[in-house]
Amino acid sequence: MITERTLGSLVSEPVSAANRRLCRIAVVWVLGALGFSGGSICRAAPDPHWLEHDRNRPQPEVITPATPSTPEQPGRAPSDATVLFDGKDISQWASMDGSPTRWIMKDGYMECVRGSGYARTVQDFGDCQLHVEWATPIPPHGEGQGRGNSGVFFGMDRYEVQVLDSYDNKTYADGGAAAAYGQYPPLVNACLPPGQWQTYDIIWTAPRFDSSGKLLSPARLTVFQNGVLVQNNVELTGPTSWLERAPYQPHAEKLPISLQDHGNPVRFRNIWVRELGRPGKKEFTLADSLLDSYTGNYERGPNDLIEFRRDDHQLVTRFSGITFPLFAESPTHFFAKTLDVQFEFQSDASGKVDRVIWSVGEGANEAKRK
Repeated sequence: MITERTLGSLVSEPVSAANRRLCRIAVVWVLGALGFSGGSICRAAPDPHWLEHDRNRPQPEVITPATPSTPEQPGRAPSDATVLFDGKDISQWASMDGSPTRWIMKDGYMECVRGSGYARTVQDFGDCQLHVEWATPIPPHGEGQGRGNSGVFFGMDRYEVQVLDSYDNKTYADGGAAAAYGQYPPLVNACLPPGQWQTYDIIWTAPRFDSSGKLLSPARLTVFQNGVLVQNNVELTGPTSWLERAPYQPHAEKLPISLQDHGNPVRFRNIWVRELGRPGKKEFTLADSLLDSYTGNYERGPNDLIEFRRDDHQLVTRFSGITFPLFAESPTHFFAKTLDVQFEFQSDASGKVDRVIWSVGEGANEAKRK
């Protein structure tokens, strides 16, 4: 890995101490500009396409900021956020297979039901700012990991920020509230007593993989609990897990956010997310049953088939001899990320899927289901 030390050694002799300091400053700037990090070096570089104080540089978008919550009343999300749960509508959450979630909604919150499974978002998210408020049961029951246990997961169910009643409740350090589970304990215990509403504000940076599945950059987490910094841009070693240090496995950059069913009736409210980075198409992880209704062969010409199959929770196609994953932009419309190919599934009068409209770069063509 390129670091300040290795690059600095290239300019360490035979220059003066003052020049050496200048060289090190230059090295730090170059590393930041290139996106490298080493030790404590992690710098963002100004956009080189604009002059300093450039009068033509676009102004930031004006938004209405969030309003804070009170113990009795949840706050309001900022105007540019996607509201995932406002206390009135749970339709943006599903079970892991895409069927309706069995979590209950009442009195402005959603609550985990033992045995209901994780609740996950229908929409997929990559780099983002997530706000979530949670409360553990009162009176408290159990101890250690058995007391008010849940979790906030990114990457579907891979990377967890632990939710736990850690108020006067001892457990292993990397398993307490606000821990990056199994990897990083929180910097401090900022928990409130059970039954009180607590907040997580999380900055999530998704891991990146190349086309062969090689890890290009790891996942990162910054977490504020109740306004206190408890995880400071930590670099995850891989998925968080119990009893093992699991390695990275390649996956899509955007995936659902999920809340864990650990058997405790933990409550959640006022959940919203702001996507970071370049804007792009919205993506969704649809119900397995819906994806299964699209699988099969579609004939676009004599002995010329488009094949669709489901791989886990994603649709995969074999098209003109090439196999690649598809991403859902709506319940019927799918697209690829490696080239501009799009598919729109259509149904007959009885509601049975009988054809797909496909295009590559332009036009519209029909393939009928065999």
